[in-house]
Amino acid sequence: MYSIFHTDYWPFVILLSSIGLVTLLISKWRFHPFIALVLAAVFVGLLSPALIAEEGLMAAFESPMEALGDMAGNIAWVIALAAIIGAAMMESGAAENIVNRLLKTMGEKQASLALMLAGFILSIPVFLDTVFFLLIPLGITLALKTGKDYVLYVTAIGGGAAITHSIVPPTPGPLIMAETMGLDLGIVILSGLFLGIFPAVLVILVGKRMNRKLNIPVRINLNASPVVAKKLSLSLSLAPIVLPIILIGTASLFEAISGRLPDWLALMGNKNTAMAAGTGLALYLWARSQNLGANALWSKIGKPLEIGGLIILITSAGGAYGAMIGQSGIGDAIKYATDGLDIHLVPLAWLIAAVLKTAQGSGTVAMISSAAIITALMGNNFDLPYHPVYLLMAMGFGSLFVSWMNDSAFWVVARMSGLTEQEALKTWTLLLAIISLAGMLQVWLLSWIVPLT
Repeated sequence: MYSIFHTDYWPFVILLSSIGLVTLLISKWRFHPFIALVLAAVFVGLLSPALIAEEGLMAAFESPMEALGDMAGNIAWVIALAAIIGAAMMESGAAENIVNRLLKTMGEKQASLALMLAGFILSIPVFLDTVFFLLIPLGITLALKTGKDYVLYVTAIGGGAAITHSIVPPTPGPLIMAETMGLDLGIVILSGLFLGIFPAVLVILVGKRMNRKLNIPVRINLNASPVVAKKLSLSLSLAPIVLPIILIGTASLFEAISGRLPDWLALMGNKNTAMAAGTGLALYLWARSQNLGANALWSKIGKPLEIGGLIILITSAGGAYGAMIGQSGIGDAIKYATDGLDIHLVPLAWLIAAVLKTAQGSGTVAMISSAAIITALMGNNFDLPYHPVYLLMAMGFGSLFVSWMNDSAFWVVARMSGLTEQEALKTWTLLLAIISLAGMLQVWLLSWIVPLT
């Protein structure tokens, strides 16, 4: 038994069995993801002989809790603020204003492109399911008005939102990957925005092809939009999203160009400060648009904070699970297994995330866990010939493959757009699989052409 526990391949047993446990707990036995991920983290600790030998049996229980607290400390503020910004943009009419202006500017013939761009932009601070809730009524309205292109509108909205949700912070998955890998947040944001352009174009091309092949009617009734007393301009509508990106991006670019960062600029460009600035502006616009007093405004913030709190718990638990996987020795095991093999880390990072996503359904969990595995591998004095942001992007795209019945986003898209399970598999699942593969190939190619080192 001792030899089994201490074999070079034992960490693979830990990884695969823990993935199987998470899959069973979430998909089959319907455990809440927070509970499932904490139990999986403890499970990994109990199966890690080095940890038990050095710190004792209680370390299998204490280490995951410490890792959970560390992760929550890194991401709780940002995710909570992102939840508030998302709610404020919806309730103030800012999000709808962005969409309507895009439609007006680009015209009905380019409505799918406008919806895709809206999803792409809004999913930076707003969670994917919220963006889909927000935009699908517009897609339904357009389809009813024109009598065509419903599949195209659904795929444009979902595809655009899924891209930035997976590769552009401050959404939880990319944010935690950046924290885990120790990457500058500004570089990750700018890289994600750039690398999202090609997949975004692909969303429209694939959506149009699906639209020609599938004839799916509109089956959903619409709800009323929020009542807005004062309409916002387009610039003000965009400001809560643009302001944090400008602050963070400016600091990152200044440091990259000059090699130094003044304290005042570091403070402005800190993710916590930048997101607070965006949140303050979003709250002001929310209060202004609906003529809310301070008491009424703060009472409305409770709901998005509840949603954000749940996401913080799940994300932090995923971070704890990922941290325990990292301590299991998986980095050494992967290095040992691939020693002498010419395996590029970009497709390997994508594959790990893709397997985790397909197995247990959560893209965020897949990103968190794969980042911990890749970081453990890189920790062995691994000299990368390209910037590690490419690995982060590969894992982000991997977390889109495959979205099926064990993924909550699959059901959000299917139920909100009135698709059957088979129709959702033919549209949403296939679209994300194509984006995932194309995104990885793009990242792999660019890591050779523009290594950024």
